Amino acid sequence: MDEQQGGKYYYSIGEVAKMFGVNTSMIRYWENEFDVLRPRKNKKGNRMFTERDVRYLHIIYHLTKVKGYTLAGAKMALKSKFDDYEERIVLLETFDKVRTFLHDLDNELAEKQKALKEQSK
Repeated sequence: MDEQQGGKYYYSIGEVAKMFGVNTSMIRYWENEFDVLRPRKNKKGNRMFTERDVRYLHIIYHLTKVKGYTLAGAKMALKSKFDDYEERIVLLETFDKVRTFLHDLDNELAEKQKALKEQSK
Protein backbone atom coordinates (compact mmCIF):
# COMPACT_ATOMS: atom_id res chain seq x y z
CA MET A 1 0.00 0.00 0.00
CA ASP A 2 1.05 3.57 -0.54
CA GLU A 3 2.59 5.30 2.45
CA GLN A 4 2.43 8.98 3.29
CA GLN A 5 4.86 10.52 5.82
CA GLY A 6 4.89 7.46 8.05
CA GLY A 7 1.17 6.83 7.65
CA LYS A 8 -0.84 4.97 5.08
CA TYR A 9 -3.12 6.47 2.49
CA TYR A 10 -5.72 3.76 3.03
CA TYR A 11 -6.51 1.23 5.74
CA SER A 12 -8.50 -1.97 5.29
CA ILE A 13 -11.54 -2.60 7.45
CA GLY A 14 -9.59 -5.27 9.32
CA GLU A 15 -6.80 -2.82 10.14
CA VAL A 16 -9.31 -0.22 11.29
CA ALA A 17 -11.20 -2.71 13.45
CA LYS A 18 -7.93 -3.77 15.06
CA MET A 19 -7.05 -0.11 15.81
CA PHE A 20 -10.21 0.23 17.86
CA GLY A 21 -10.43 -3.29 19.23
CA VAL A 22 -13.83 -3.94 17.68
CA ASN A 23 -15.19 -6.40 15.11
CA THR A 24 -15.35 -5.47 11.45
CA SER A 25 -19.13 -5.76 11.73
CA MET A 26 -19.09 -2.84 14.21
CA ILE A 27 -17.19 -0.71 11.70
CA ARG A 28 -19.70 -1.59 8.96
CA TYR A 29 -22.57 -0.83 11.36
CA TRP A 30 -21.13 2.59 12.21
CA GLU A 31 -20.64 3.22 8.50
CA ASN A 32 -24.37 2.65 7.96
CA GLU A 33 -25.37 4.78 10.96
CA PHE A 34 -23.07 7.78 10.51
CA ASP A 35 -23.17 9.75 7.27
CA VAL A 36 -19.68 11.19 7.83
CA LEU A 37 -18.16 7.74 7.22
CA ARG A 38 -17.73 7.17 3.51
CA PRO A 39 -14.84 4.80 2.91
CA ARG A 40 -13.85 4.23 -0.67
CA LYS A 41 -14.27 0.80 -2.14
CA ASN A 42 -11.78 -0.83 -4.47
CA LYS A 43 -12.69 -2.91 -7.52
CA LYS A 44 -13.25 -5.95 -5.30
CA GLY A 45 -15.64 -3.96 -3.10
CA ASN A 46 -13.29 -3.86 -0.11
CA ARG A 47 -13.60 -0.78 2.06
CA MET A 48 -10.54 1.46 2.11
CA PHE A 49 -10.52 3.97 4.97
CA THR A 50 -8.60 7.25 4.80
CA GLU A 51 -6.97 9.05 7.73
CA ARG A 52 -10.04 11.26 7.85
CA ASP A 53 -12.34 8.22 8.07
CA VAL A 54 -10.17 6.87 10.89
CA ARG A 55 -10.45 10.22 12.69
CA TYR A 56 -14.25 10.10 12.37
CA LEU A 57 -14.22 6.54 13.68
CA HIS A 58 -12.05 7.66 16.58
CA ILE A 59 -14.64 10.30 17.47
CA ILE A 60 -17.52 7.82 17.12
CA TYR A 61 -15.65 5.25 19.20
CA HIS A 62 -14.89 7.84 21.88
CA LEU A 63 -18.50 9.00 22.07
CA THR A 64 -20.10 5.54 22.08
CA LYS A 65 -17.58 3.35 23.88
CA VAL A 66 -15.77 5.76 26.21
CA LYS A 67 -18.43 8.37 26.98
CA GLY A 68 -21.35 5.91 26.72
CA TYR A 69 -23.47 7.89 24.27
CA THR A 70 -26.29 6.16 22.46
CA LEU A 71 -26.07 6.22 18.67
CA ALA A 72 -28.69 8.97 18.56
CA GLY A 73 -26.76 10.96 21.17
CA ALA A 74 -23.49 10.47 19.31
CA LYS A 75 -25.11 11.65 16.07
CA MET A 76 -26.44 14.78 17.79
CA ALA A 77 -23.06 15.45 19.41
CA LEU A 78 -21.30 15.09 16.06
CA LYS A 79 -23.68 17.58 14.46
CA SER A 80 -23.48 20.16 17.22
CA LYS A 81 -19.90 19.86 18.50
CA PHE A 82 -17.98 18.13 15.72
CA ASP A 83 -15.15 20.68 15.62
CA ASP A 84 -14.60 20.37 19.38
CA TYR A 85 -14.48 16.57 19.22
CA GLU A 86 -12.21 16.60 16.19
CA GLU A 87 -9.79 18.94 17.96
CA ARG A 88 -9.74 16.68 21.02
CA ILE A 89 -9.11 13.59 18.91
CA VAL A 90 -6.28 15.32 17.04
CA LEU A 91 -4.74 16.25 20.39
CA LEU A 92 -5.10 12.68 21.65
CA GLU A 93 -3.52 11.29 18.49
CA THR A 94 -0.65 13.78 18.81
CA PHE A 95 -0.19 12.86 22.47
CA ASP A 96 -0.08 9.15 21.57
CA LYS A 97 2.55 9.78 18.89
CA VAL A 98 4.69 11.85 21.27
CA ARG A 99 4.34 9.23 24.01
CA THR A 100 5.36 6.46 21.62
CA PHE A 101 8.33 8.50 20.41
CA LEU A 102 9.48 9.20 23.97
CA HIS A 103 9.05 5.58 24.98
CA ASP A 104 11.09 4.41 21.98
CA LEU A 105 13.73 7.05 22.71
CA ASP A 106 13.93 5.96 26.35
CA ASN A 107 14.40 2.34 25.28
CA GLU A 108 17.09 3.31 22.78
CA LEU A 109 18.96 5.37 25.37
CA ALA A 110 18.75 2.54 27.90
CA GLU A 111 20.21 0.13 25.32
CA LYS A 112 23.06 2.54 24.51
CA GLN A 113 23.77 3.06 28.18
CA LYS A 114 23.88 -0.70 28.70
CA ALA A 115 26.23 -1.08 25.73
CA LEU A 116 28.55 1.62 27.13
CA LYS A 117 28.65 -0.15 30.51
CA GLU A 118 29.51 -3.42 28.75
CA GLN A 119 32.34 -1.70 26.84
CA SER A 120 33.83 -0.13 29.95
CA LYS A 121 34.19 -3.51 31.72
